[in-house]
Amino acid sequence: MPREAQIVRTTKETDIRLSLRLEGEGEGRISTTVPFFDHMLALFSRHGLFDLDIAAKGDTEVDFHHVVEDVGICLGEAFRKSLGNMAGIARYAFASVPMIEALANVSVDVSARPHLVFRCALSNEKVGVFDVELVEEFLRAFSQSSGVCVHVNVPYGANAHHTIEAVFKALGRAMADAVRIDSRIKRVPSTKGVLG
Repeated sequence: MPREAQIVRTTKETDIRLSLRLEGEGEGRISTTVPFFDHMLALFSRHGLFDLDIAAKGDTEVDFHHVVEDVGICLGEAFRKSLGNMAGIARYAFASVPMIEALANVSVDVSARPHLVFRCALSNEKVGVFDVELVEEFLRAFSQSSGVCVHVNVPYGANAHHTIEAVFKALGRAMADAVRIDSRIKRVPSTKGVLG
């Protein structure tokens, strides 16, 4: 059975349709009306080998915050739903991705215990018209709704675009490794017998 999920979220601020397939080919069809964010999500999809479709719109005339945060919520919900009881998954993973002068290290624990550590000093406030502070907001929303513990550590990076790109690529690769099925793992990967 394919591990996949569809999520619909409609509020007074956003309207989002998202589908995720874990055993994909890295096909991303992303349209959030926030071009830089679209680019980052496409990188996440490609490097995680997830098939990801997102159609999102919202009150971007105010700013991009609601769309970015709510897409994070929906993507997290899609992972949680597609993983079921999480039996057989690797659970932990780490990816280190360089992007020119920047390096991003991302560690994840698919544990049903959400937490975000974000140690990433970004060199300026915007990439184009995108507020770089929204990267942390997206990751926090993703962590909370997915139940994934996410640690992002960026030891260096002079260019904000390169740094953020490395973070999204590393998150994709780490999540791909963490959710993969390991045939040696016959049950939920916890001595408690449950995750959470």
